[in-house]
Amino acid sequence: MATIRVTIWNEFLHEKEIPSVTELYRDGIHEHLKRVLQREGFAIRTAYLEQDEEHGLSDDVLRETDVLLWWGHAAHHKVSDAVAERVVLRVQEGMGFIPLHSAHMCKPFTRLMGTPCALQWRDAGERARLWCVSPTHPIAKDVPLQFTLENEEMYSEVFQIPKPDDIVFITWFQGGNVFRGGVTFTRGMGKIFYFHPGHETWPTYYNENVLKVIQNAIEWAAPAGLRDLNPNAWVEPLETL
Repeated sequence: MATIRVTIWNEFLHEKEIPSVTELYRDGIHEHLKRVLQREGFAIRTAYLEQDEEHGLSDDVLRETDVLLWWGHAAHHKVSDAVAERVVLRVQEGMGFIPLHSAHMCKPFTRLMGTPCALQWRDAGERARLWCVSPTHPIAKDVPLQFTLENEEMYSEVFQIPKPDDIVFITWFQGGNVFRGGVTFTRGMGKIFYFHPGHETWPTYYNENVLKVIQNAIEWAAPAGLRDLNPNAWVEPLETL
């Protein structure tokens, strides 16, 4: 089985600007996730917003990416439209895409969904209980039926997304709100999993269950045997014309 090639993209702004975030993720959320996921055998590269004029997501990088993780929050508008469209095309061609936390508003995700992807929110460090409502889904493998994050930013319905292929996790928050926080979609030949936990001021990406979900999602979203298929190509006839 070929090694899954993962690119982790991150704004990498809060870690340089907010002391509490720096303390949690000194060299960036992307580098923290890289260290964790490399131990699981994935081939990891990282990229970030100010890396270069293409945000580290050149055509060559995306062609060598099986699954793209995306963490964004405050600078969605700074992402180049050309790069966003490049990501959308690669997803449609078969690249897996995993937007994390506030990446629900990133350009590639909203364009793939065709909706605003807006939601209700409140940053009060509330307790969040994640319920697995599709326990037989591959993304839920070896994940408890429910687990708790002691502090997380609250995201709530109504979540303006299209009807998901599957709802894997629903989250209840201490303030009473609920949210479809782990949902899947298919666009073209690409698989998408949106997963809400990951506010930068809390140690969410140190939680073993959150990390297991992300690992499972990478394995699920990776293209199966279609890595080098060009879906928009002229082909020779199989039979005599």
